Amino acid sequence: MSDVLAELATVLASRKAEANPDSSYVASLHHKGLNKILEKLGEEAIETIIAAKEARISGNDDDVIYEVADLWFHSLVMLSELELDYNAVLDELKRRFDLSGLEEKASRNKA
Repeated sequence: MSDVLAELATVLASRKAEANPDSSYVASLHHKGLNKILEKLGEEAIETIIAAKEARISGNDDDVIYEVADLWFHSLVMLSELELDYNAVLDELKRRFDLSGLEEKASRNKA
């Protein structure tokens, strides 16, 4: 999976740096700024929630997969805008492997 993420991160960085906003969706998002990227991320989160609810009823998961891909994509665009490496997110997920979810949540409340 990290190969796909690495490849996508490379493409996103290239589009952010070099692409014309008139011909690249990613470049247009970066051109519009963080607020627009966050707006799209929120929209994709809502669409993911709706797709999951509908999948529970219909038994068809296709839209869930599609919407989660959009959500992850726009999350990576946000990380790119903030100049954060997706590996930091992977490292955080790895760190949590040895913690119960309850312990991890409690550790955040102490900070």
